[in-house]
Amino acid sequence: MTVMVHQPVLYRVADATGLLGLSRTVVYELIRSGRLRTVTQGRARLVPASAIAEYVDLLEREAVARP
Repeated sequence: MTVMVHQPVLYRVADATGLLGLSRTVVYELIRSGRLRTVTQGRARLVPASAIAEYVDLLEREAVARP
């Protein structure tokens, strides 16, 4: 029997802070600066799972580019 485990597609900011291991203040600064993409649904600001992956990829590229 195969068990399917679904990962969320959208995360609330509080959940994204836990996934990234960053403080709420830092995550909101990343959002304000455009380094972490978000979407809104009604009044809720949500972080797409793809945006979290893109941000981690960006950090890895920046780490490689540093001398």
